[in-house]
Amino acid sequence: MKTVVVGLSGGVDSSVAAYLLKEEGYNVIGIFMKNWHDESVTISDECPWIDDSQDALLVAQKLGIPFQTLDLSAEYKDRIVDYMFDEYKAGRTPNPDVLCNREIKFDIFLHEAEKLGADFVATGHYCQKGEENGRFKLLAGADKNKDQSYFLCQLTQKQLSKALFPIGHLQKSKVREIAQEQDLITADKKDSQGLCFIGKVKLPVFLQQKLEPKEGDIIELSNDLQIFRDYSRITDSDDYNRLSKAFNYKESDGEIVGKHQGAHYFTIGQRKGLAVGGTPLPLFVIGTDVEKNIIYTGQGDAHQGLNKNALFIEKNEVHWLRDDLKLEFGESRQYDVRIRYRQELVSSTLHMHEEGLYIHFSKAMTGISPGQFAAWYNGEELIGSGVIGH
Repeated sequence: MKTVVVGLSGGVDSSVAAYLLKEEGYNVIGIFMKNWHDESVTISDECPWIDDSQDALLVAQKLGIPFQTLDLSAEYKDRIVDYMFDEYKAGRTPNPDVLCNREIKFDIFLHEAEKLGADFVATGHYCQKGEENGRFKLLAGADKNKDQSYFLCQLTQKQLSKALFPIGHLQKSKVREIAQEQDLITADKKDSQGLCFIGKVKLPVFLQQKLEPKEGDIIELSNDLQIFRDYSRITDSDDYNRLSKAFNYKESDGEIVGKHQGAHYFTIGQRKGLAVGGTPLPLFVIGTDVEKNIIYTGQGDAHQGLNKNALFIEKNEVHWLRDDLKLEFGESRQYDVRIRYRQELVSSTLHMHEEGLYIHFSKAMTGISPGQFAAWYNGEELIGSGVIGH
């Protein structure tokens, strides 16, 4: 009998995952990951991890499976939280959920599970796993509205070989139906909306407790600047370096329209939190300068500063889940690409150059921000990913 350790989060998805695995005849062990208890940071008056761990315990008892809690808070702080603060401080936008899967759930947690004799680890992710010619494939979840393959874009073949996704072939509605039929306490529990490693706290609230507020200017830029006119003339060219580079704004390019409390709190494409009104179209962040503590904005989601036709990934940041499909220097190939969760896939051409990978979109992509992950797909299969540079 194969042994599977399930990461029981206290939510409905992992609860049903554990139930389905037991029904399939696996020897199932439930483990709750305790990821944060740093009292120097106020999360909320509540203790969400305590509630979640209690729900996970009750699910394990209902299913009749062994259960334990694993404290990974030190590893989370070292690998995820500190990295996240460093990235925001530098003006980049990390994705803690992608890092959480790569560094914790399918690395440290996997190693701990193997110590218990586990053959696999399982999660409640909405994605699917396939195998062909000895290669493992990460496939989109059957529920297109819940597909979470993007969050697993940094996994390796070895990690994927040890992973199971029991609910990936189901619709969310069916998952809740199964939970209700089995009388699981999590059946009607709302999906978590907070950070993957903390719970209910919102990201801006968390950042403000580690990154000091610092008042600076919000500058609005016209869509008719020369740098935008120059860019529009090269959008169909193969000058990928120019197409992918961030716009180099100057304070004199626009006018001050408001104040902010720290450029490191904001990311390109952000609309909320600017607190500037009275413009015909909503203001969006189109650039940040953390050295001068300036936020550059533009009106409307069609603003040229918000839309670019290419991005760049440094050579050492390019990751191939399907390493047999790796592009070599000088090669190009077409894939569908997204740069954030639940974003539509955009047909794109990947060009591997000596310095790294350029991705040229078939249409302009909105809100490209350094530090985010770009992921590329062939149909339903996720092929690779990388951290956006420039």
